[in-house]
Amino acid sequence: MKKPLPRQNVLTGAILSVAAVSAPQMLYAAEETAMEEVAVVGSRIQRNAEFETATPIQVMDREAIEKSGFTNLQQMFEKNPAAGNGTFSTRGNNQDSTANGAAAVSLRGMGADATLVLVNGKRVAISAFAESITTNFVDINSIPIAAVERVEVLKDGASAIYGSDAVAGVVNLVLRKDFEGAEVSVDYGGADGYDEQSVSAVWGVNGEDSNLTLIFDHQTNSTLASVERRGLDTADQSFRGGMDFRSSRGYPGRFIVDGETTIDPNCPEGDAFGQTCVYDYGPWTLLTPEAERTGVLMLGHAQLTDSIEFFSELAVQHNTSIAQGAPTPLDEDAGLTVPLDHPDNPFVGASSVNVGRYRTVDAGARQWDIETDNLRGVFGLRGTISDWDWEASVQRSRSESTQTGDRTQGWVRTDLLQQEIDAGRYNPFGGVQNPQSVIDSFTTSLVRQGKSELRSMDFTINGELFDTSNGAIALAAGLERREESASDIPDDQFQRGLIFGTESVSAAASRDINSAFVEVAIPLPANLDLTLAGRYDDYSDFGSTTNPMANLLWTASEQLSLRASWGTGFRAPSLAQIGLGPSQESQFFIDTYGCAINEAYCASTDYNIVFSGNPDLEAEESESINLGAVVKPVDGMQLSLDFWRITQEGKIDEVPFGYLYSQFCNDQNSTVCVRSAALPGESLGSLQSINSGFINIGEQTVSGIDLSVVYSALTVAGGDLGLRLDYSYLTEFERVELNSAGDAFLSRDLAGEYEYPEHRWATSADWTRDSFAFTVGLNYIGEFEDTPDIDFDGTLDYDTNRSRIVDSFMTVNLQARYTGFENMILSLGADNALDEEPPFAIGDGDSDLYGYVSSQHDPRGRFIYGKVTYNF
Repeated sequence: MKKPLPRQNVLTGAILSVAAVSAPQMLYAAEETAMEEVAVVGSRIQRNAEFETATPIQVMDREAIEKSGFTNLQQMFEKNPAAGNGTFSTRGNNQDSTANGAAAVSLRGMGADATLVLVNGKRVAISAFAESITTNFVDINSIPIAAVERVEVLKDGASAIYGSDAVAGVVNLVLRKDFEGAEVSVDYGGADGYDEQSVSAVWGVNGEDSNLTLIFDHQTNSTLASVERRGLDTADQSFRGGMDFRSSRGYPGRFIVDGETTIDPNCPEGDAFGQTCVYDYGPWTLLTPEAERTGVLMLGHAQLTDSIEFFSELAVQHNTSIAQGAPTPLDEDAGLTVPLDHPDNPFVGASSVNVGRYRTVDAGARQWDIETDNLRGVFGLRGTISDWDWEASVQRSRSESTQTGDRTQGWVRTDLLQQEIDAGRYNPFGGVQNPQSVIDSFTTSLVRQGKSELRSMDFTINGELFDTSNGAIALAAGLERREESASDIPDDQFQRGLIFGTESVSAAASRDINSAFVEVAIPLPANLDLTLAGRYDDYSDFGSTTNPMANLLWTASEQLSLRASWGTGFRAPSLAQIGLGPSQESQFFIDTYGCAINEAYCASTDYNIVFSGNPDLEAEESESINLGAVVKPVDGMQLSLDFWRITQEGKIDEVPFGYLYSQFCNDQNSTVCVRSAALPGESLGSLQSINSGFINIGEQTVSGIDLSVVYSALTVAGGDLGLRLDYSYLTEFERVELNSAGDAFLSRDLAGEYEYPEHRWATSADWTRDSFAFTVGLNYIGEFEDTPDIDFDGTLDYDTNRSRIVDSFMTVNLQARYTGFENMILSLGADNALDEEPPFAIGDGDSDLYGYVSSQHDPRGRFIYGKVTYNF
């Protein structure tokens, strides 16, 4: 069915592994199967396995995955130097997160929605819950690592091949198939106060011209609470040189007595700031929440005729997780009042008492239970007609998530709480523990439901057009239709304004996409290979777009090849950005306008930002280039060096928060900046929320240098030694934004700033002798500046203020393996073997409030694990 291209590149193994430990095995495998044709991410044209690509690709095969000790894909991508800001996981999930229980990868730090994730070369349904309210992404927790044969990472834009989202690159997860026999793996690992365990099984059977492979995976991890890690359990980081981010919603609280802000008389001295009693919510946070994931996959194919094959993929994944946050914070907007004859009223003689800032600590932490079910089915036919390969398939993919909290999990309804206060049964004064029977009367149950669906049909052909003196001109072309929909429905108690202090999201949108693409590979004289591609996409919401791409590869000699690629790309507005209903997120900042009026408003406070979607958004447009070289200076060594640059225009961003605050928050009557009624004699009331939205306003240019070195021809102490280095240098991350005054644009370079380290690298050495093998790895995340908003006034100022430096973070990873038992592999390893603590950071006043940067640094500590794999 498949035959090799007439001309192959003399350099093998250009598709380099992410991990050093796999490099020697991958290179040898390529030599042994030199005439096999394969399809690798970044091209639809089947090429000989020796063919070197003109775009930078990393591959981590099954053996490398086993040697890494990774138990899920999230861990793998967190340590990939090509990844960056926007890669997120369940770590740091709390009740305010909008995508609890999920994880995503962000190549080049450009965001999870700028990285396209494929499974076996095909799109899958996005997560039912968007991250940061509107960031749609593929939840990599929905694909068990036990089912993955290899991970392919294309570090280049590829919209001309794959369409939307392939701006920073593409991740293709290739599943295991054609397995024969059975394999069972069991592993267990733990850190101080934390453990993970998993079991997986693979079974496969071959028939006559057919195969059926079944994969089962089950993984659990316990909760790692903030109180189990020194210094990370408090929002008051002043003892470490950080900020005091304790909340103005206190326990005891503050009240409006006869029109004046008045602190609770029983507020402890150390918690009193003027008329505000602050509260430390830090001990309630979870560094890593408890989770359980179970998945079953079935992959099969059968030869129907000599030229037609049927294939199918069925996948079911059920994930559960939890989230937790501090008890419900209440403010003036809740409208709570206290009867003057309340038996516990300490303000004797007052004519009115309103609840200002208060927290129902006696009701306990707010907790969520999250369940996610993913279902994917692919059915298709492939075959050959007149030496042309073709494939047609249909797919349905669905992700459903339910987030629930019952009345025992701290969810307070303000109307019911008001009833208990009016009846004199609930005492809001003095920070006392009220009776459980009273608490049960004003707590409630909540349900949030999300659903994402993808239906698709596609047809592709692939073959040779005709021969030339330089080789055959090959072509791939195809058609695709997709139907996408997503909805996120919060509990109506949120919509009625009865639940406070928790971000809520509401969204609903759908669209249809029709696409066509063509790709041509043209061999030229002087060992040049040119690939041209183009794709047309027509969206039912924003319109159509056409994107071309050109790649050029020059094989100068057996030791040197040069490559270059250029292409345009796009990212369609996410369904959440288009169909978002009123949704909230919180942001810590100081209300400087209000502070000038009333010192009670001077504390840094978490205010609500309310967003709504914009159906008139256009697609973001991008352009990417890559220039690189692959060098083989000595036998057994390969070196690749690439310069890359990606430019985005019309980037969809929030209306700048600093602009909204400076323009509208000094006006008591503003509909953008919402304040409670001003106290007598004052011009501004307490700030409650700011209304915002999304527009095509941003631009950014990101560039860097990637270096990979593999050396596999070493013999040390009678064993084979393989070495590898992967290094990524972020040279530029320039973002163009509207200034806080809203009258001009300004450029800011994020490289080296908060969450954007300039240097990231991973290196490893793998030594094998007889039945023993040892791997040593180092993972490095470079330093970067702290506090992007140095005065926490809501306006970013990292470009004009020099902040302290967050130290670099390097971990050592060790693994030993023994294969001396028949059909068995034993592994013992340690991740972060030296038990390095995450470097201290003041934080950003948003997600990082506890003295470290959660998106960059893992607080888990030394993690020791063991694994047994048995084949039979």
